[in-house]
Order: sequence, then C-alpha cells, then structure tokens
Amino acid sequence: MSDCGCDKARRDLEEYLRNEVCHTEHADIREHLENCPSCKDEALVAKTLTEVVARACRETAPEELREQVFARLRAVQATAH
Repeated sequence: MSDCGCDKARRDLEEYLRNEVCHTEHADIREHLENCPSCKDEALVAKTLTEVVARACRETAPEELREQVFARLRAVQATAH
C-alpha cells in the first residue's frame, strides 16, 4: 500500500466514511488516516457529524409541530394553484 497523501484523503473522506471507494483506495486512505494526525482528526469530526445527523433524522418530530408544518404546507400549496 502507498500513502495517498492529505489531498486525496481529504477529497475522498466522505466517500471513504460511507464505504463508497474501491478496496484499494479504502486501504490507502485508512493507512493515511492512521499515520496523519491532522487528517485523522478531520475524519473523526466528519464521522461524528455524520452520526449525529443520522441520529437526528431518525427522531420523530412532536405531533403538534408536525401538524403545524403540514398545515403550513397545505396553505402554501393552496395559494400556489
């Protein structure tokens, strides 16, 4: 394996975290992250942010808020037609 460098690791970080890079690139980026504290920190921030957003997207809004949003959407749609 060869070190892919900071530029490539950072450019492909999101795809790497979603396992959307080929096996060879994945291994190269993983190796780089293991040996580059700066890129490793950036990867940790990106991974944490992704997990927080994913967790928030699984939560359900309170029923009152949902009703307000749907009422507003219906009102906007009614004036658009």
